[in-house]
Amino acid sequence: MEEHLTVGRVAELAAVTVRTLHHYDEIGLVQPSARTAAGYRAYSASDVERLREVLAYRRLGFGLREVADLVGDPSTDAVAHLRRLRGLLLEQRERADAMVAAIDRELEARAKGMTVTPEEQLEMLGAKLYDAIGGAYPATRRTDPRIAAQIWDALGDAETVLNVGAGTGSYEPIDRDVTAVEPSAVMRGQRPADAAPCIAAAAEHLPFEDQSFDAAMAISTVHHWGDPIAGLRELRRVARRVVVLTFDASSRGWQDRFWLTRDYLPEFAGVLADFPALPGMADAIGARTEPVPIPWDCADGLFEAYWRRPEAYLEDPVRRAVSVWTRVGPEPERRAVRKLGDDLASGRWAERNRELTELEAADFGLRLLVA
Repeated sequence: MEEHLTVGRVAELAAVTVRTLHHYDEIGLVQPSARTAAGYRAYSASDVERLREVLAYRRLGFGLREVADLVGDPSTDAVAHLRRLRGLLLEQRERADAMVAAIDRELEARAKGMTVTPEEQLEMLGAKLYDAIGGAYPATRRTDPRIAAQIWDALGDAETVLNVGAGTGSYEPIDRDVTAVEPSAVMRGQRPADAAPCIAAAAEHLPFEDQSFDAAMAISTVHHWGDPIAGLRELRRVARRVVVLTFDASSRGWQDRFWLTRDYLPEFAGVLADFPALPGMADAIGARTEPVPIPWDCADGLFEAYWRRPEAYLEDPVRRAVSVWTRVGPEPERRAVRKLGDDLASGRWAERNRELTELEAADFGLRLLVA
């Protein structure tokens, strides 16, 4: 028979309380597969493996709901979890090392009586924005099949596809020959073992010959590029077809079409102050535009994904996987979360947005550029 460990022994090995293990059992997160003759919980090797994954994700800051989704994903095995956890831990270590180095430099400068500029003070915050938010992506940023169907249909009969700003690989078609480009080491480190080969490069300087691919795609990434127009032109240079998922921040009253930016986070407009207008991006590559409705139960936790599930925005892991919250800063974020929480509790949110509750999908400005 397979050897099992008692609940007390597992608690001792994992440095958690027996009460924690009982709670995980009660909520279905980690349920021991056997009982002792006296009726006590007994854990098999596979039970311990699942517990290890749960505790590792918890110690990285994920909430119980996000952890349940991660460990319950039938497409992810133990090796995939280990690779993902390794990437997350490396990202934490690299960020901590960068902060320590920056603090040491500032301490040395102050000890010498030197003036420390605002830029130097902010250096201790570490790496680029995408690296900073990348560790939260596995919890909420997944391929939504309805959005994916629209993207893949736009790729047409392309056999070779370049995915620029590929991140962890969401929306990469599995039935094509895909090459990925991603500048963030954190994001590259979280790509599944069987994902397409990924090259470290920026959209504005793609290391490929003209017309090297049947199609190039860029999904929810253009707003991270230093020069979006230059990056789009590079996509057009290296591929015969271009498919880009982005958003329209140029139409009249765009800030008011989504209740979150209208009522709680007006600073969002400032985040996009320098973002190119949609017509300009379309013109740069000769593209047509298609609206991309966001399903009410969208699996991809992009900024507008929870338009009919407002409670999600109160959860820190949900916000950490969206760059907007990092870019507006902690004070606007705290204010928005506090006000939204109050309005949900009082019923004011439901009163103001009652027309959304029956919709299956809604248009909040997400657009597909197809050239």
